[in-house]
Amino acid sequence: MSDAYEAELVVERRESAADGVLALTLRHPLGEPLPAWEPGAHIDVLLGPGLERQYSLCGDPADRARWRIAVLREPVGRGGSAHVHEQVNQGDKVRVRGPRNHFALRPAPRYLFIAGGIGITPILPMLAAAEAEGAQWSLLYGGRTRNSMAFTEELSRYDDRVTVAPQDETGLLDLPSVLDGVPEGTLVYCCGPGPLLDAVEQRCPAGLLHVERFAPKEQEEGENTEFEVELAQTGTTVTVPADVSVLDAVRASGVEVLFSCTEGTCGTCETDVLEGTPDHRDSVLTDEEREAGETMMICVSRCRGKRLVLDL
Repeated sequence: MSDAYEAELVVERRESAADGVLALTLRHPLGEPLPAWEPGAHIDVLLGPGLERQYSLCGDPADRARWRIAVLREPVGRGGSAHVHEQVNQGDKVRVRGPRNHFALRPAPRYLFIAGGIGITPILPMLAAAEAEGAQWSLLYGGRTRNSMAFTEELSRYDDRVTVAPQDETGLLDLPSVLDGVPEGTLVYCCGPGPLLDAVEQRCPAGLLHVERFAPKEQEEGENTEFEVELAQTGTTVTVPADVSVLDAVRASGVEVLFSCTEGTCGTCETDVLEGTPDHRDSVLTDEEREAGETMMICVSRCRGKRLVLDL
């Protein structure tokens, strides 16, 4: 799978959304409309060689003139957030690709939203969408301190449907109080740090929960073995050694494919599977999507047999 849209956008506005959180508003330099997107979508921001990062769109989907993202500065990160905070200024151009959505808001009469820290970004436009549809919803939003929690002023218009719970004031989020006895028909959407997502997954019934992860989930992986991948568009067959990813093997054969995180979290390298059974090792696909086996993230996933046919 690939995205047709890639462009240099202008940083129209740069502002602090909270302590350590920078919000950037982007627009096309010629005023052209940007691609449509729905709540849960993210874009790739191409900051330079080895600095491609994914950020959730957290503005208004109806505003085709602007995209808004928010970037948390990670003191021990890989350099992407520091680059944005220190070197991307108002009026600068940044190259972006997307949007892409693996966290789409499905129709439901009721929603429970749970956000931790910067995980509020994909949730923010979901609240407006749920409100517009007349659905019942509530948000539990946690963070280290109140000052570190982005967009609390925007959230204040929703009154008591939003519970802001800074850890230094209220302790850890009281998940049992909101998850035990969730009414039938309620979908739960959660984004935030891994421990929060793991805790929610342990309490939430299968099929109700939708999560987005910023870091790969720990998984039980089988032994890596060698297998073959046929590239249907060229008829080429590529051998994937046990210590090489499908992505690297395909690229070494001369076929260029889009990729970014190489950790199985962003979805950039998602590829259609035409034959064979993938060994899914990503943190993007749902259990139902894994069972269907129609796509795979070729940066981390492998093959359960001896051969795959991919739409490449």
